[in-house]
Amino acid sequence: MANICVIGSSSMDLVVTSSRRPGAGETVLGESFKTVPGGKGANQAVAAARMGAEVVMIGRVGDDTFGTDILENFKANRVNTSNVKPVTHSESGTAHIILAEGDNSIVVVEAANREVTPAYVDEAAEAIRNADIVLIQQEIPEETVIHVSQLCAEYKTPLLLNPAPARAVPQEVIDNASYITPNEHEAEILFKGMKPAEALRQYPNKLFITEGSKGVRYFDGNEEVLVPTYKVDAIDTTGAGDTFNAAFAVALAEGKSIQDSVRFANRAASLSVTKFGAQGGMPTRDEVEESL
Repeated sequence: MANICVIGSSSMDLVVTSSRRPGAGETVLGESFKTVPGGKGANQAVAAARMGAEVVMIGRVGDDTFGTDILENFKANRVNTSNVKPVTHSESGTAHIILAEGDNSIVVVEAANREVTPAYVDEAAEAIRNADIVLIQQEIPEETVIHVSQLCAEYKTPLLLNPAPARAVPQEVIDNASYITPNEHEAEILFKGMKPAEALRQYPNKLFITEGSKGVRYFDGNEEVLVPTYKVDAIDTTGAGDTFNAAFAVALAEGKSIQDSVRFANRAASLSVTKFGAQGGMPTRDEVEESL
C-alpha cells in the first residue's frame, strides 16, 4: 500500500452553478448553490485515499464551522489529520467557484492556509521522511514549498510538485522535485522563454504537461510521448487536475511505469469530471481499474 504525504491547502468550496458568467458590473441569476470541501491539497489527499493509499495530510484550518466540516470530511475519507491543526486567528480558507458554460472560474481566499509555514511543516517532518512520495501545490506560502523541496532532497523522498495556482518557481525547487505536473499555462510561467518541447527535453521523465482534453505530454528520454485522455461527458471539471496528480502519485509509489502511471491518472481524472464537486466526483480504486 502506497504511503502518501500531501502538503497543501484545505478549504470550503462555495459553488454556484449558472447558465453563464456575469460580466463586470453585471448580475445574473444562478441555478444552484452548494458548499463542498475543497482546496488543492485536501482534494489530492482525498483522491489518493480513494485510490487505496495511506495518506497523511499536512495543513491548517480555521477554528470555525468550515474547519470542523473539513476535518470531518478528511476522517470520512480515511485521511490522517494528526497534522491538520486549527488556527484561532484566521478563518478557514475558501474557494468561490462559478460553474458555467462547461467550465469553472475560481477565486481562492487563502486565510488559514497561509499558516502552513516552514516551521509548521518541520513539526511533521517524520511524515515526509516516511512517505513513498510527497505531493505539494502552490496554495500555501512560497517559502514553504521551497523548504519542503529541501527536506525531500535531504530525506531522499520523491517530491511531486503540482505548480498550481501558476507562479514562478525557484530553480532549486525544480531541481529538487522528482516530478512536475503543470498545465500548459503553468508551464509557460515555470519555464519562461522556453517552448514546451524544449522544456520537456530538458526534464525527461520528470516534466509532465497536462493538456486538458488532449492528454498528458512528456519526454521519455528518446521521444516525446502524448498519453491521450479518455472521452467522457463532463459535468464538473473542478478537481480533475487534483485527481490526476493524486492518482499519478499513487501509481508511481506502487512502482508502475511512467506511461502506465500517466494512463492510470488520466482515467481517474476523466471519471472525476462526470460527477459534481471537486471531491464528490473523485473515483475509487475499483472504479478506475474496472474502467481500464
